[in-house]
Order: sequence, then C-alpha cells, then structure tokens
Amino acid sequence: MNKAHAKFHIGPMSKNTVDALIEFTNESNSSVGLIPSRRQVDHNGGYVNNWTTEKLKDYVPNNLFLTRDHGGPGQGEKEDDGYESLEQDCKHFDMIHVDPWKRYPEYEEGLKWTVDMINFCYDLNPSIKFEVGTEESIRKFTPSELGKLLSALRSKLAKQKFNQIEYAVIQSGTSLEKNTNTGKYNRDALIKMLKITKEHGLLSKEHNGDYIPADTIKEKIRLGLDAVNIAPEFGQIETTCYLSSLEKDKDLFELFYEICYKSNRWKKWAPKDFDPLVEKRSLVNICGHYVLSNNDFLSKIKAKFPRIDLEIKEKIKNKLNELYRP
Repeated sequence: MNKAHAKFHIGPMSKNTVDALIEFTNESNSSVGLIPSRRQVDHNGGYVNNWTTEKLKDYVPNNLFLTRDHGGPGQGEKEDDGYESLEQDCKHFDMIHVDPWKRYPEYEEGLKWTVDMINFCYDLNPSIKFEVGTEESIRKFTPSELGKLLSALRSKLAKQKFNQIEYAVIQSGTSLEKNTNTGKYNRDALIKMLKITKEHGLLSKEHNGDYIPADTIKEKIRLGLDAVNIAPEFGQIETTCYLSSLEKDKDLFELFYEICYKSNRWKKWAPKDFDPLVEKRSLVNICGHYVLSNNDFLSKIKAKFPRIDLEIKEKIKNKLNELYRP
C-alpha cells in the first residue's frame, strides 16, 4: 500500500491523537497521513506536546505519511517568510503543502512564491513531494483558476520538479467556524476540479473535512476525490471527553475555561458576535485542544483523570473506523 495515497490525512491535535493514529494504522493496516501545521509543530516547537519537526519525525513510525500542512509565509506563530521552517521540513517530512496564499492572495504573487518555494525545497531534497493550492477559507479558487495554476506550474518548473507534485487542493465548499462546517457542498465544482487535477496527472485533496457527515465524504470519494484533511474535529473529540469528566466539578471547569480564554486561541475560530465571557463552554469546545500541553492544565486538570487517555484514544479510533468503513 502506498502510504502517500491515504484517503484521510489527520491533524496532530494532541499527543493522544498521534498515539491513536499509530495504534489505528497498526491494528487496521490502513494508510493514514499526518498533517502538522506550523503552529502545531515547527522547527522551533509548537503547541502540540512541545514537539519540534525533528522530534515528531522521531516519534512516529514510517508507516505514517508526514505532510507539512500550510508550509510557507505567515503560517507560523511569528511572522516570517517560512524558509527556515521549510529547511527542516525537507529533512524530516515526506511532503510539503506549499501554501503562500495567506500572505500573497493575488494570483501572480502566489504563483511566484509557489514556484520559488518548490525550487528551494527540491534543491534541498529531490525526493520531497509537494501539495499545491489552498483551502477556501484562505483563498478561493474557481475551477478555471485551479487549471490556470497547474498549467503555469507545469510550464515554469523543470519537469522533474513538477513531477514531484503529488496533490492539488480542490475546493467544493468547506469552511470552519466554531465547531461547525459552514461551507455549502458544491458538487459541480468538485467534479470540475477533479477533472482538472486528473488532466494534470495529480491526486486531489480537500481541506477542512471536519464536521461533515461521513456519507457526504464518502460520496465525494466515490466521485473521485482522492484524499481529505481533517484536523479540529479530532481535537474536539478530546476536549469533549474532558468536558464530560468535568460536568460535576465547576471549579475545574472554570480553570479549564480560564486557561483557554487566556490562550486567545479561540479568536481565530469564533464568529464576530461571539461573547467569550458568556459562552464559556463553547469557548472551551473551540480551543480546548490548544492548551493540552499547558503546564497548569497538565498538573491541575489532566492529573486528576489518570485513565482518560485510554477513553480519548478509543473515541478517536472509533471516528477513524467510521471514516474508513466502506
């Protein structure tokens, strides 16, 4: 089985998520991808278990396919051009999602950065694979514009470099807010984009597959979608386990809320009219996974539930089984 061609690529929302993925691949012999963002795991650390890029690579077995999700400028904890991060990614990851579109949404600038980043990475590691394009919440692409991008990359890159592109990101209506997928499924756009990626000999991948019914995801796969990224939903599974355990302990819940509130991580996902001082449970649901390596969380909350990791991993594997079930 080609591990690169996993149907599902999962965000390492926590150490429990990674451990559950390792157990799932060993138990089911299924191919699964791991897609750390720069905020989660980077060359100088991240909010997930304080892992660096190198330490994550050392931790996971070779049967997990490692892809840098959203590699490039403006995607880390601090504003940078992304090249220091890319240098480490080329040493330790199997594939890099080349994504300059957050900082450079104009087509010509985004194209230039995509070409430059691929050239940089290939020169460091000719075996590295690439994923190109981006998700709707960062920069919307029409089918014709995706085709224009792929044609331009084919003409501007040396043949051996273009051939290292494995996936193109397609868009058929996915977008995340709070704990909801607010996108509207566009079947016509999906079919058109799948046709374009196949014409260029590439695999297709859609981001933000969270909180979508499994039947809808499976319909997209039947239509020809090759892979789906899912991330926050797996973090929310773990957060829900903690919230259930804290139902009868208001003091511990308030502490969890306070840690989450002070992290400011909820601001990225909350709608404009969100009231963080009133919607406390919702705030924790949104960003609880960001603080799972926080020292206060570990010593004052997690320490009180010594068997909770087993419950969390089991629920994560149940979700994976649902996705992989025919």
